[in-house]
Amino acid sequence: MTDTPTDHPVIVWFRRDLRLSDNPALSEAVKTGKPVIAVYVMETDVARELGGASKWWLHHSLTKLSHALDAIGSKLILRRGKAGEILDDIINQSAADMVMWNRRYAGDARERDAAIKSTLKDRDLTVKSYRANLLSEPWSVETKSGGYYKVFTPYWRAAKDFIDVSDPIPAPTSVNHYGGGIKTDTLDDWTLLPTKPDWGEKLAPHWSIGPEGAHKALESFLDGPVENYADDRNRPDYEDGTSRLSPHLANGEISPREIWHACKDNEYTSRKFLTEIGWREFSYVLLFHHPDLASANYKDDFDKFPWESNQDALKAWQHGKTGYPFVDAGMRQLWQTGWQHNRVRMVTASFLIKHLLIDWREGEKWFHDTLVDADPASNAASWQWVAGSGADASPYFRIFNPFTQGEKFDPNGDYVRKYVPEIAKLPKKYIHRPWEAPQNVLDYAGVKLGKTYPKPIVEHKPARERALAAYKESRS
Repeated sequence: MTDTPTDHPVIVWFRRDLRLSDNPALSEAVKTGKPVIAVYVMETDVARELGGASKWWLHHSLTKLSHALDAIGSKLILRRGKAGEILDDIINQSAADMVMWNRRYAGDARERDAAIKSTLKDRDLTVKSYRANLLSEPWSVETKSGGYYKVFTPYWRAAKDFIDVSDPIPAPTSVNHYGGGIKTDTLDDWTLLPTKPDWGEKLAPHWSIGPEGAHKALESFLDGPVENYADDRNRPDYEDGTSRLSPHLANGEISPREIWHACKDNEYTSRKFLTEIGWREFSYVLLFHHPDLASANYKDDFDKFPWESNQDALKAWQHGKTGYPFVDAGMRQLWQTGWQHNRVRMVTASFLIKHLLIDWREGEKWFHDTLVDADPASNAASWQWVAGSGADASPYFRIFNPFTQGEKFDPNGDYVRKYVPEIAKLPKKYIHRPWEAPQNVLDYAGVKLGKTYPKPIVEHKPARERALAAYKESRS
């Protein structure tokens, strides 16, 4: 008796697409009628490991994906190692003749995928890849001269002719599961959760991980907050001023097409919010054309910049002890929740780069390790934007004032009081500038500058002048 085409299983290789809905690789695999082998590989031959916060999120997201697959009659296989070798092992065990995955765009990942695809095709296997986590491919939106856009506004204007806003693909309700015995690891084998210390416990209350949590967050955001998003997105003291969808997008628990589809009934109100989806797309264009975006200046004239090496200042910034309350609140929010408000990200990044003259790459590394929404494109592109070294970047000489930014966007000091409780009793007049408070006010608030709360590690005006002088020097 000879095998029929459907006797050979199809492998679906999950990556940053940890969902069942709007998952083209999974959908197309199910359509074949073949038995499906769903696999996630913790790759060991990567250029850059996931950060600690991302590993914590991944553990819980894979748990949700495993349960979702169980519910439709499938099973998630977990394996650690080199993806090519693991796929080869599963193919040899199962006689699979098809492999499907959704595309990724970081340089080393693209290279691995291309090598694996070539090797499998040489063995007469069918290999198919799909666009799942972007609205358009990074290479599809070209300028009239055939290049790529380096400025966001014209890019987004042109991209709207290329983005895919068709209806999302429904999640499969059942799967023809491959019943053969395929070896699998357990999540506990991978030790993704932090233990010494277990700072994951403090992150957990702030998030509902998985596709269900993603769609609930989107629904909640579109049920009201989106109406005032253009203004409220700048207010870190507003709990619902932003969608907080970024970690769900970064891990592929929801697709940008699902978000766009949910907004289509009120596209005018949602346009500013959807523009932020556009920024994410633009960041992937930059990453595609500059695979070293997280490690090399996009503009190489910044290679001459006279950065300073100051470990004490770097640690003060990382731990929220700079003496500038708005900056410190942001860095503590990051450590306590795995996330930082976007307005505050610009201010904290500017402070590190321009007030402290510390290389933007040090900040990018810290965010990569501590953000639950650490994204290879968005994180690097955003840090380069603030530094002035990136595409369509804010000019270097735009230096955020860390206390006037707080007074403008946290006018009552609620954000600072939440994350910097040691100065919470200061009146709003001084909450962003405690060094200006009279002694009797400090005494009443229980604040001892230099003891219970640090004095500013640098003075704003001299630091600004130093940054401008350094920039001028790098251009001479």
